[in-house]
Amino acid sequence: MKIAIAQINCTVGDLAGNAAKIAEYAQRAKAQGADILLTPELSLCGYPPEDLLLRSGFYKACAAALADLARQAQGIILIVGHPHEVGKHRYNAASILRDGRIVATYHKHALPNHSVFDEERYFEHGNEPCLLEMDGVKFGINICADVWHEHAAIRAKDAGAQVLLVLNASPYHFNKQATRYDTIRDRVGDTGLAVVYANMVGGQDELVFDGASFVMDDEGRLTHQFRAFEEVLGFVEFRDGKLVHGICESVVKDEASIYHALCLGVRDYIQKNKFPGVLLGLSGGIDSALTLAVAVDALGADKVLAVMMPSPYTAQISIDDSREMVKLVGVKYEELDIVPTFDALQGTLAPLFKGLPADTTEENLQARIRGTLLMAISNKTGSLVLTTGNKSEMTVGYATLYGDMAGGFAVLKDVSKTWVYRLSNYRNTLGRVIPERIITRPPSAELKPDQTDQDSLPPYDVLDAIMACYVEKNMNIAQIVAQGYAEADVLRVVKLIRIAEYKRRQAPVGVRITDRGFGKDWRYPITVRYQDEF
Repeated sequence: MKIAIAQINCTVGDLAGNAAKIAEYAQRAKAQGADILLTPELSLCGYPPEDLLLRSGFYKACAAALADLARQAQGIILIVGHPHEVGKHRYNAASILRDGRIVATYHKHALPNHSVFDEERYFEHGNEPCLLEMDGVKFGINICADVWHEHAAIRAKDAGAQVLLVLNASPYHFNKQATRYDTIRDRVGDTGLAVVYANMVGGQDELVFDGASFVMDDEGRLTHQFRAFEEVLGFVEFRDGKLVHGICESVVKDEASIYHALCLGVRDYIQKNKFPGVLLGLSGGIDSALTLAVAVDALGADKVLAVMMPSPYTAQISIDDSREMVKLVGVKYEELDIVPTFDALQGTLAPLFKGLPADTTEENLQARIRGTLLMAISNKTGSLVLTTGNKSEMTVGYATLYGDMAGGFAVLKDVSKTWVYRLSNYRNTLGRVIPERIITRPPSAELKPDQTDQDSLPPYDVLDAIMACYVEKNMNIAQIVAQGYAEADVLRVVKLIRIAEYKRRQAPVGVRITDRGFGKDWRYPITVRYQDEF
């Protein structure tokens, strides 16, 4: 007996397109001798559908698409994830399609309501096991979060399951695969069941699904590991009810995994939303350089425009390095001098600002001129502006509303400055695209004479460590200080995090690569009197 895994890239709401892809994979699997095709969680409608799940018409459309797909299920059994409405009750479900019919439907037991998940907003809990018997082997079905707890797997075991088939839409974050392995080994230990784990792949707004589907035998040994960050039709063979060891691909790790996630997130956001291309402001700094490298790798050089917009404070080496990089990557390039516009705006504002010293107002004015120019090009061409700010800047508000924050997608939104350097060096190991001086120069916004980031911020290694403790690990001030960081630095960073919330709320969506980014899993009030105490 052979089970096929459809590790597919689904688009939210594209019921016809997703169903067609499932049918195509079913035909390919059948042609290669598969008896069962296992798809990811909510594969029919894409994940996460969010508040589409509050609309009854969406369930009706999904039901019609499922029935049509069932009619195509001939000669192979399909297990398809979909939302399911029964009277007034709604479930995250998986149905077994066999011989042209829907023969059984499983309702997900565990509904995650944390991090980026809010399934209890939409669904009710299931509580019954669901089994599929094939050639004397009984397969139990679980859906994603079910296997992060023991009860659903144990119920399947108690009902007679000998193998567990798990549909997943498990989003990527750094080192997630190791956590999945540990979790599934725990379930194997609880039940003694082998587990076939099929995961979705692709980008959906801020989330990236990395695929990396795998299989473990009834002793918790990895028997199959499929490629990450791409669509895969994988096969798992059983002989005499026992797993036969198969392909075990190496799963990309560390910098490589994050870089793959960024590229996939950008590619799918642009392609699924049908933008013809992207543009970005190239400054000669490392953030815009890495953003450009990701954009080119994700979309191709012909889909990318880089725009250098020098101000009175832009160093010549920034212009030189930008020119060198665009030659290395082969993108379209423009230089727009903002000095005349900057002078004109200062002249317009001079009567209002008379007698007042220069401050961040003049700095922000330069950033906003650049944002206006990029958005004008976007409006004229239809291409999307990629913002280039990183997570460290978003943490402390070192960014200008309607300036460098202006755009439609924030590639580095969840990438700290420390990781920006690591990823830039990693990308150059694949082939030099970022000039070395961009990586080695002290970072600067170049909005006033002799400016560096560290004029306004703690050193990035300190800032990023405190940020990781407070934002990603949810530690309090005393716990962070106990890690060895200066109390003054911790208090300063935490204060900046608190007062910058209004900026983050207006920031574009961006790829999530940590287990807590500034997106669906960060929900802090803007207007608030509470302050963290020591």
